[in-house]
Amino acid sequence: MTTAAPTEARAKSPAFVAVLALAGITVSLQQTLVVPLVPQFPRLLGAAPADTAWIVTSTLLTAAVAVPIVGRLADMIGKRRMLLFCLVMLIAGSVVAALSTSLVPLIVGRALQGLSTGLIPLGISLMRDELPAERLGSAVALMSASLGVGGSLGLPLAALIAQTADWHVLFWAAAGLGVLVLVLVLALVPESVQRAGGRFDVVGAVGLAVALVSLLLAVSKGSSWGWGSATTVTLFVVAVVVLLAWAFWELRTPQPLVDLRVSARRQVLLTNLASIVFGFSMFAMSLVYPQLLQLPTSTGYGLGQSILVAGLVLAPGGLCMMAMSPVSARISAASGPRTTLMLGAVVVAVGYGIGAGFHSAVWHLVLSSVVIACGIGLAYGAMPALIMAAVPVTQTAAANSLNNLMRALGTSFASAIAGLLLATLVSSSGAPTEGAFVLVMLLGAGGAVVALVIMAFVPRRPAPDAAAAPAAAVEREEAAPVVGKDPEPEPLTAPVARPLVSGVVRRGGTGVAGATVTVVSNAGRQLGRAVSAADGSYVVTAGEPGAPHLLVVRADGASHAEHLGGAGQLSRDVDLRAPAALPTPV
Repeated sequence: MTTAAPTEARAKSPAFVAVLALAGITVSLQQTLVVPLVPQFPRLLGAAPADTAWIVTSTLLTAAVAVPIVGRLADMIGKRRMLLFCLVMLIAGSVVAALSTSLVPLIVGRALQGLSTGLIPLGISLMRDELPAERLGSAVALMSASLGVGGSLGLPLAALIAQTADWHVLFWAAAGLGVLVLVLVLALVPESVQRAGGRFDVVGAVGLAVALVSLLLAVSKGSSWGWGSATTVTLFVVAVVVLLAWAFWELRTPQPLVDLRVSARRQVLLTNLASIVFGFSMFAMSLVYPQLLQLPTSTGYGLGQSILVAGLVLAPGGLCMMAMSPVSARISAASGPRTTLMLGAVVVAVGYGIGAGFHSAVWHLVLSSVVIACGIGLAYGAMPALIMAAVPVTQTAAANSLNNLMRALGTSFASAIAGLLLATLVSSSGAPTEGAFVLVMLLGAGGAVVALVIMAFVPRRPAPDAAAAPAAAVEREEAAPVVGKDPEPEPLTAPVARPLVSGVVRRGGTGVAGATVTVVSNAGRQLGRAVSAADGSYVVTAGEPGAPHLLVVRADGASHAEHLGGAGQLSRDVDLRAPAALPTPV
């Protein structure tokens, strides 16, 4: 993607990326914030374990509902605006939890914290809109990896605070960090000029919320309610029925919450499927390794360590995940994000293989977790690149949010399946058997292999179709990244080509700011994109300068398309009041 110079200038500071990455880590910390305290909450709050489980479940449910809704609103009214909303919810939830002395207020606070989960895909989308191509790949990889980094670093930090201070300090610390990030975002992160416009799909939002809440409640509570109980089965049935009705609505409403036609593009669909199994693989480690480390040595396989040591064992993995983000970007630049994701899957499988075969010493699990984290860092850095290369820029936030939701579903399935196995395969002492832990690790490796197989079906290169009719120019611009057969995306870090088309977008003689200007080849491939400056001026850089091109301009619901022909730099001024005649392409 290329943007007009004024837009690029606002995001040239390295602080832009650093602040967004810090925001991502801050939000992901809340995933593991209460993990060390889960066994202690019944005593601390005087409540039954089944009731205190809602401290975790409430966050999961609100996150699942909020992520796609926040993503769609961000595309409509502004990504920075919704990012600030996420931070405000994080701060508010943390303060409510910090002030709580009983179960219900704590659940409310955790539910508010869950509303902030959509921040990471928003940060990725802002980067796409604001950063030049040569910086985008590494920045997106870092932002995507922040999801795992915060989770890995949060466990030892939370364990340390829980052992040395009152548990309320956890939430005061989260609130303070949230305030710091909020101030930094206000000062250093610009608002994107990209807007999708239109009306918000309220029916779609309610339908998706009902389906997701039903599904996740059944998955997370099935083991305690009984998988065959009337409540669990009813929730699964409701989830399926509502999801089918929701899909029917989304395909027929003119402005859907989730564009299922875009989501069904092979590259997007397969990447989202791979995200589910990768979410499973990532979370399986977090469920197994702390328990193995803390079980007494009398079991014959437990390592008898404290919860703080268990957290510290996973901390190097979080740092390695962050370190792998630039590596992921470089591999994607050289070979494409498909290759990067497949390589990450192989590394994750190897890491789980190490853990399954060797887990009799602390250093065995440190080594295994580091290898797994490196693979996840590679894969998570590649996923947004695959998604963004296949969706229009006006759907970036919604598409990234859906991908983030798929990862969250994977972690939910991991929690349910691993929890079921560890609760079923137990020894005479009541602790999970060594075989149960090994089985979960093998499932983690199997999930990575499944992701590898899925990504093998994403083609390396497209075979472009013949040019579509000029009358479909605007529609073709929206689908430009994946016309016909799904392409292997060009690396996000590819060098910027020389200027190809420049001019001014006007309406009634006045320059139009924020107009999206796209150049498409006659084969249907998007070659470049820009956003007009405050005076309406734009410059699009693109490859293949000798090939015919289609110029498509959009602003505030108005569209303009015209053919371009010939080599060399072209100048085109566009008046949105007067649709261009579409001559026969050269």
